[in-house]
Amino acid sequence: MLKFQFPLPIKRWLAPLIIAVFILVSVLGQPSSTFAASGGRIGGGNFRAPSKSIPRGGSYGGGGYGGYGGYGGYRRGGGMGFPFILPIFGFGGGGLFGFLIVMSIAGVLVNSIRGGSGPKLNASNSIYQKNETIGPVTLIQLQLGLLAAAKELQQDLRELAASADTTTSSGLQQVLQETTLSLLRQPNLWVYANLENGQVPFNSAESTFNRLSLTERSKLTAELTTNYSGQVFPGQASGIEAGEASKTNEYIAITLIIASKRNLGITHCSNSEELQRNLQILGSISSSDLMALEVIWQPEGKEEVLSGEDLVTAYPNLKHL
Repeated sequence: MLKFQFPLPIKRWLAPLIIAVFILVSVLGQPSSTFAASGGRIGGGNFRAPSKSIPRGGSYGGGGYGGYGGYGGYRRGGGMGFPFILPIFGFGGGGLFGFLIVMSIAGVLVNSIRGGSGPKLNASNSIYQKNETIGPVTLIQLQLGLLAAAKELQQDLRELAASADTTTSSGLQQVLQETTLSLLRQPNLWVYANLENGQVPFNSAESTFNRLSLTERSKLTAELTTNYSGQVFPGQASGIEAGEASKTNEYIAITLIIASKRNLGITHCSNSEELQRNLQILGSISSSDLMALEVIWQPEGKEEVLSGEDLVTAYPNLKHL
């Protein structure tokens, strides 16, 4: 049977081109926001590999832990799998779920073009001593839409940004715990939520996390309050008191992006009870397991508000609780 082979020069540029096209399509397929407000940001991270790694012979790549191949275990809410590709192309998808789907497709195509060559990294070909293998990293993205009466939450986040130590794992764990506590204390203000989670190879975890962060930060017109990896820029007060905010048609959007060394077993987030349970799980992540954290919220500027239409346009994956 004849087997078609791409010429070597074509192979060199075709794989990156395929990846770029799929990423471009996924980005262009997202609904564009007609409104954006300023916001705030707290977080940091450390994706360093374990020290004292010693090669045991051979090289690795071409999939699995070595590149874009091997993405898997992604879940959106109740754990939708690979066949659900349509949401990427403008049907309300995107976020972590859509991004991992895109990278899965790109990985399959790239590996097909390369002819599946290259040894895979497995338990018998570990590059670390004493079973110090690096497993896949769990990424979680939780988005919430709360009634704007939750102005106390914005103040809590500002104070946290002013005082938190975002240069250490323990400091980031405190940020995560305080943020989840602030959310848990105001369940009557929860209106919308969406949770997505998946596992990516360690070598791709930092870049994937950064892309998710950039996607959410691009929804802000400016970052008035920032504390990221020790760089602090205190913002201005909102200028809207809690009593002045509308209780029915103005909202606050909060996004948590988390990288964890462990799979937390989070799946559903379709009602208030599941949201409460998931917030408790996220808040209990240990500092040793927490690799990176990003807390992003809007609005933050004086007299800025998000209407219901603004909220669902900027965050199309949100579901009513």
